[in-house]
Amino acid sequence: MSELFETFLNPAVMGESAGLLLRGLVVTVELSLLVVPAGLALGACVAVAQALAPPWLERVVSLGVDLVRAFPPLVLLVLVVHGLPFAGIELPALVGVAVALTLNTASYYGEILRAGIAGVSAGQWEAARSSGLGTTSILRFVILPQGVRKVLPDLVGNTLEAVKLTALASVVALPDLLRMARIAQGVHFNPSPLILAAALYLALLWPLARFVRRLGASKAAPDFARSRR
Repeated sequence: MSELFETFLNPAVMGESAGLLLRGLVVTVELSLLVVPAGLALGACVAVAQALAPPWLERVVSLGVDLVRAFPPLVLLVLVVHGLPFAGIELPALVGVAVALTLNTASYYGEILRAGIAGVSAGQWEAARSSGLGTTSILRFVILPQGVRKVLPDLVGNTLEAVKLTALASVVALPDLLRMARIAQGVHFNPSPLILAAALYLALLWPLARFVRRLGASKAAPDFARSRR
């Protein structure tokens, strides 16, 4: 047992690595704060385009979404970070990773929001139009709020996945939490920094995971009550 603790839970190694990992955690949080809002905003634009655009534009947008979703996130990340320089586009590492992960995340946010918008009954559109609202106002004040409520657990769940996806940044040498843990592991020849990194990821994501579960349970309860009537 002592050998197990010495190898995987070495307090001395963890203490010496803590500063390095905290710097990596800051980068992970910064990346998440870039990717999640940008992905949500772009996904909302995609959902609106699919819902309201002319058929030809809706097909173009849907094709773009399907192409992005078909790419493994790691492949998309490598293409953006290492491929764009060949086209003369040089991006800072943090921005390049944020662009790639935003594209991936937005494709899923867009599909979730599109489903939410589609779930709002046509009568809501007609009632809003009869009150004199324009299309933009109907979408902003009537349709989107209802659509978002319908798919809120899925939106939060996708946010959880987006934050976890930031760990891919270590592949392109961005000094995120996982990258710093691997560096510390190499310095000390001990995997304890990886265990500490896992604990930090858990502390960061556990509240969000519990929130997703509570949202799902609160949404399921009214549906179950209605089914009993």
